[in-house]
Amino acid sequence: MGKNGKDSAVAQLAALNDPEFNVEPHTPYAELWMGSHPSGPSKYKSSGDVLQEELPFLLKVLSINKALSIQVHPNKSEAKLLHMKEPKIYKDPNHKPEMAIALTPFVGLCGFRPLPEIRDILINITPLKELAVKDSNDLDLLVANDELGLRNCYKTLMNADVATIGKCIDTISKDYGKELCNYGVLEIFNTLKNDFPNDVGVLSLFFLNVVRLQPGQAMFLGANQIHAYLSGDCVECMACSDNVIRAGLTPKYKDLKQLLSSLVYKGDLAESKILLQNDLMITDGEYILKIEQSPGILLVISGQRYLETKGLKQIKLKRGAIVYLPFEAGTEIRFLSNEEPENQEFLAYISTPNAPLFVKT
Repeated sequence: MGKNGKDSAVAQLAALNDPEFNVEPHTPYAELWMGSHPSGPSKYKSSGDVLQEELPFLLKVLSINKALSIQVHPNKSEAKLLHMKEPKIYKDPNHKPEMAIALTPFVGLCGFRPLPEIRDILINITPLKELAVKDSNDLDLLVANDELGLRNCYKTLMNADVATIGKCIDTISKDYGKELCNYGVLEIFNTLKNDFPNDVGVLSLFFLNVVRLQPGQAMFLGANQIHAYLSGDCVECMACSDNVIRAGLTPKYKDLKQLLSSLVYKGDLAESKILLQNDLMITDGEYILKIEQSPGILLVISGQRYLETKGLKQIKLKRGAIVYLPFEAGTEIRFLSNEEPENQEFLAYISTPNAPLFVKT
C-alpha cells in the first residue's frame, strides 16, 4: 500500500507533472510508471500522445507505507511459459530483473540469509524450528551451506496451514521478544504481524535478509531472487515486465508452487545486497554524461540544471521533470548549471536498456 497524500513521493512527482492532479491527504499513492508497458504507458506532456516506442525497460517511483508481497520475478524462459499458460495473471512474456534505489530511508527483504544464520535462528526460536524442520539433518545441511537444507525447511514453512502459522506467530510474539531484539527484527515482526495476521510471510522474515538503505543506496534483484519491499520511497528500474509470483503478505493471487520452484536457494550477507552511490563532480558549470546510444528516460529528483543533447532543444530541468531521450539523442548528455548556483545539488536518474544511470552534481 502506498503512502498517503503529500507524504508520498509518487504523489509529489505526479502533482509536479500535472497541475490538475489533486493530491488527497487521506488517499494512498503507490506507483508512478514511466515507459511503454501496456499496463501503464506514458504520454507526451505537450500532445497527450502515448509513447509509441517499445522500450525494453520500465522506470518507476514507489512509495510504500505497508509491506508489498513476498515475491519473485520469473526468468525469461519461465516468463514465456507462465504467460502462455495464464496470461491474465502473468501479463507478458518477459523477465524482470530490477534495481531499487532509495529516495528516503528504505527497508526491504532481499534474498536468503546466510544458511548457518538461518540454522541459528531456528535453534533459538523453538516454535519456528518445530514448524519448519521436519528432519534434523536439514539443520546440519544448513551449517554445511547446503541449499537442500534451505529448500526443505523453507518449503515446509511455506506449506504449513494457516492455523499452525498463526499459533507460531503468536507464540513467538509472546515468548521470544529477546530473540526478536537480538536479530534486529522486533519492530518489523510486530508491524507485519499486525498488518498480515496469520500470514506465512511474517515468518519468512526469519529466512530473508533485512536490507536497510539510506537515500542513494540501492539493491539489485535478479530473476528468481526472493524479496519484499517493506517501507520507504524508491526509484525502481527494471526490464519491461509486470510479472510477479507471490506467496505471502498479500491478498492478491498467490502461486506458492511456482514460487518455490522458481527460487534461487542461496544465502548471502545482507551487506552484499547494498550498492553505493558514486557522486559526480561538475566542472566549469557543466557535466557531460556519456552513455551507449539508446532510448532513455530521465527523471529529476532535486535541483535545477539545463539539459542539452543531440536533436533536442535546451531543456530546463527541475524536480519532477521527466524527459524521454530518443535514440537519436546520441551518446552524450550535457548538464549545464548556467545561472543556477553551482553548489546546488542536482540529482537525476536515467534509465536505458543497458543500466540505470544517476547524475548527482
